[in-house]
Amino acid sequence: MKTSKRSEDTRKHIPSRLKGATLIERGLLRGTRNEPVRLLPTLNIVKIGGQSMIDYGRSAVYPLVEEILEVRHKHKMLLVTGGGTRARHVYDIALDLGLPTGMLATLGEQVANQNAIMLYGLLAAHGGVRLAKDQMDELPQYLASEFIPIVNGMPPYHYWEPPPDVGSIPAHRTDVGAYLIAEVMGAKSMIFVKDERGLYTDNPKTNRKAKFIPKIEVNELLEMDLPDLIVERPVLQMMLKARFARRIQIINGHEKGNLTRALDGEDVGTVIYVDAK
Repeated sequence: MKTSKRSEDTRKHIPSRLKGATLIERGLLRGTRNEPVRLLPTLNIVKIGGQSMIDYGRSAVYPLVEEILEVRHKHKMLLVTGGGTRARHVYDIALDLGLPTGMLATLGEQVANQNAIMLYGLLAAHGGVRLAKDQMDELPQYLASEFIPIVNGMPPYHYWEPPPDVGSIPAHRTDVGAYLIAEVMGAKSMIFVKDERGLYTDNPKTNRKAKFIPKIEVNELLEMDLPDLIVERPVLQMMLKARFARRIQIINGHEKGNLTRALDGEDVGTVIYVDAK
């Protein structure tokens, strides 16, 4: 019996410039860079910190909710929730049990989702609606109907979370998840609502000598190699490759009016940007 040999000539292919490609070869990859469209160019991504906002309870969350309702008809928003102190607690227990990073990432999403449910509860009567990750294609419908969509920020790496450079805590957490939504949607803005004025040279809660940084280019910030940051480090690395989300803003959500000012385009808090050059 003759053994048939497969060859490129006998393969069944749909005509394509990627025919037979490995999708790994560098030269090929350079040729795939395109000019993507902005899916939702009027959308503002508003990341609401778990530890910095929601964990404070009524005193911090109610004024922020009121401000969101005041600007909802002027600015289209997707609210993204963080995990906060409870996520840190579950990470600590999981680490003590010897669980791997992918398991920690999976557990962290559950806490961020709890915060999304609580925020939904406060906004339900005003059109708040929870959005699951696999429902992201429904986002334009919610925005057009003037709903207030809410999603938890943990990116769906889950068990597939890449090993971190240092330690075992997942490097891609809710700041990263919010940022990636801003990038893929071609959003108008990416605003991180925290409990500090913005970026400092160190954690101002533990170092009173830390200096405030109102505006900085991302390469300059990376070169500083600060001991602590108010935003997850992978966000800064991703900004260097971004096509759309090349500017992020960090504001103090405990000061009413800051979110409105940021949505209106004012450089309140700290602005981190990628130099156009």
